Amino acid sequence: MYLQGNLQTVFDALYNLGVIDPVLEQDWTTALDEISNHYEDLTRVIESVNLHQGDVSELMRELERFDPTTLSYLAMEVAREFADFHSREELH
Repeated sequence: MYLQGNLQTVFDALYNLGVIDPVLEQDWTTALDEISNHYEDLTRVIESVNLHQGDVSELMRELERFDPTTLSYLAMEVAREFADFHSREELH
């Protein structure tokens, strides 16, 4: 499942919730190895994000329903998709 819509809105919501800074300090190697154990949670949060991108405040209210680990994985997914987008943009 992929994030749809405006990645910047998702990033802003995660940043405002205080998720981004701890994720930047985290060891991503370990976290990404463990992500497969949380696939269902990640899928649910991505589905929720895709449905609630009307504005940052609305999205933040929706994201507050999820636990910090799931939000960390979402932040990593946002970073991965930003990187994929920018790498494709540089090729064209």
